[in-house]
Amino acid sequence: MSELFDRIDALVASRSPLPQPAERKRLRAAHGLTLDEVAAALDVRRATVSGWEAGKTEPRPPEREGYARLLGKLAELYPADPNATEPVEGTAVAETLSSAPAPAPQPQPVLTDAAPEAAAKTIEQNAQTRLAANAVPPAAASPPARTTRTTSSASGRPGARKATPAGAPASGTDPRFANGPLAVIDVDGDGQAYAYCVGGLVLDVPAKSIPALVDWTLREAKLGQPKLSGPGKDADPLLVLTESALERYGLPVALTEEERLAGRIPEGHKVIKQLVRAEWKLTKRGFGPWARIYRPATGSERACVQLCIPSWNALDTRHWGEAGQLPPAELARVLGVYASRVMTPRGSTAVTGLELLTALHPPTRASEPDATGKRHSEHNPGSLGKDPVDCAPCEAPDGHPLLKELPRFHVRGPGEKLFEEAYDWARPMTDAECTLRHLVGIDVNMAFAAGANGLVVGLGAPTHVKAPVFDAKLPGSWLVDLSHVDLSRVKVGKDKWADLDASLLPSPFTPKGEQPQGPAWYATPTVAYAVELGYDVAPIEAYVRYENGRYLDGWYNRLRDAYLATMADLGVDADLSPADFLAAMDGYRGRDPELAIVVSAVKATVKGGLGKLRERPRGEGWRPGEPWRALSRPTWRPDIRAAVISRTRINLHRKIVKHAAFTGQYPIAVLSDCVVYAANGESPLDFLPYKDGKPLPGGFKLGINPGLVKHEGTQEVLWGEDVRERFNAPELNLARYIKDGTVTDVDNGE
Repeated sequence: MSELFDRIDALVASRSPLPQPAERKRLRAAHGLTLDEVAAALDVRRATVSGWEAGKTEPRPPEREGYARLLGKLAELYPADPNATEPVEGTAVAETLSSAPAPAPQPQPVLTDAAPEAAAKTIEQNAQTRLAANAVPPAAASPPARTTRTTSSASGRPGARKATPAGAPASGTDPRFANGPLAVIDVDGDGQAYAYCVGGLVLDVPAKSIPALVDWTLREAKLGQPKLSGPGKDADPLLVLTESALERYGLPVALTEEERLAGRIPEGHKVIKQLVRAEWKLTKRGFGPWARIYRPATGSERACVQLCIPSWNALDTRHWGEAGQLPPAELARVLGVYASRVMTPRGSTAVTGLELLTALHPPTRASEPDATGKRHSEHNPGSLGKDPVDCAPCEAPDGHPLLKELPRFHVRGPGEKLFEEAYDWARPMTDAECTLRHLVGIDVNMAFAAGANGLVVGLGAPTHVKAPVFDAKLPGSWLVDLSHVDLSRVKVGKDKWADLDASLLPSPFTPKGEQPQGPAWYATPTVAYAVELGYDVAPIEAYVRYENGRYLDGWYNRLRDAYLATMADLGVDADLSPADFLAAMDGYRGRDPELAIVVSAVKATVKGGLGKLRERPRGEGWRPGEPWRALSRPTWRPDIRAAVISRTRINLHRKIVKHAAFTGQYPIAVLSDCVVYAANGESPLDFLPYKDGKPLPGGFKLGINPGLVKHEGTQEVLWGEDVRERFNAPELNLARYIKDGTVTDVDNGE
């Protein structure tokens, strides 16, 4: 009889009832589960679960029973709500989207069968792990069919779901910012405005004008983000306006060419007049793609709202991809993940990278109480302070006021100008390399972030010193002759020398890899590397900074963690073996294109933030010798930028030298953080020396951590020779094209 019962049970399980495909997706997303988690728990492929949710295929036994049990339990936790109450005009309401995750998972009921219980347990553990890591689950793309009145109790009607009050914080969140750091404002066909927040939350927006929208945001929306540092300031709420929202609030959907060049709409625009009448102010950059609307602070209270307008090119496609084209809920998810892991965007990724430095190291702090018990603003140790400092003349870019006495067309050489830049070097292939089959490119992960890690930089103004003794621990700029450093014989360890073919190596001291011809200005890491290679140095003069510290460490740590957490969400973990890492990196962007956008934005935040440290004039009628706006910032610090680039380039050269000394292999080309080698195989594992799974100490190591390398691309050696011959450029930098092999024009080094 038991066999008969087993057959009957199997027959029942083969027809286990399942909800419709769209409902399957809604239930998974409501509990914050990814396709990968469900697939792993049921021991099927991710594509299989995706097919079930799309209605392309149906699950078969034995997975069908477990899948049905999972969906049944999730349906108990997140029932459909077809009879929700309509909102009351003027009341902020919150709703969980029909296919979006709830703010937090509820306790799971106990499951009885062993296989479904194990599956549910695995899924629950994975979900809790991700929530603990502050990941933001995916949200639905469609607008809500209806909203639920904000109440603290269920309506009592059959099938009704208890609404989440707009002001109810998720566990562990700041109640002032219960609804997250930002919202995407969109308007449906009936003219109803909604605020799409992180986590699938949607608020009804009653505001009919921009001033009313700002007022509603500050009074009711509970948007914003807590400060990142003790003396710092909370992040202002960010509103992202879709095209439908722009139309509703009387703003143009796109800027004219004149407005685009000006970066703002005219001062006489009706919306700006509305703000003026309501006593709101705009910053100096006016009402543009990233507008800030504020009233002067009273005490510690701030009244400021940031606007982001994607159709005005606020989200540069070079860094944000197609984010500006996403539906509101999905855009809220992308920006929400970035905000939670980096900070609420304050402008472009470059602007945000710079703002992150200040948020982590506020310029001032409150002093201890004086005799009367009053506190005062004082300098915050470890910060750059609130006032800008002059750079050294050698650190000043062309056109700087410090150089106004120079002849108009004077070109400064290495002995007058600090020129620390990333590599752009290439060489012809040797005959032996031409016999190999492939060119393989490897790329350093977050190379400039890794260069900032642990770097001691100047905090205050420079001190000019004549004939100084070089000190590798002292940040600054040094005029020194390094032309005597011979790469054919260098130290590669303590008292360990190596003989190399210097003609196949770039010089570590110049971006083009050329050997220096005399005294030149270098940042401290470059001069320190000459000493490390076994050569004496005798600086002629220097501008050093005795007030210094590891100012960039917190910045590096936050951006590193953001990068690693997002890559882990995409299936690329930090503890993978070399082969597994290469496999995980293959096609990782397709696993979740929205999170892939976040990865690109994080990397752009690093490079852009460092670039802002030496921001050049941007129009504004500037003339050489006159100051420009960026010079008024304490964070205009070309010396810090130079030190990071110097250390990044030196870190890469050190790995190249270690690799050459151990394997006899030399790079064909180097471009910034990408290095190309000739090899017989298509994989980095075909030329990187791994022994028992361990890499060459001090050399290249595969992995996702900043400073480790990934596969950039592989092309055939014949491709490289053909490209160079076609463009008649023997030293064409193949690293620029190794990723996909497409060469559109002659390499001009720009």
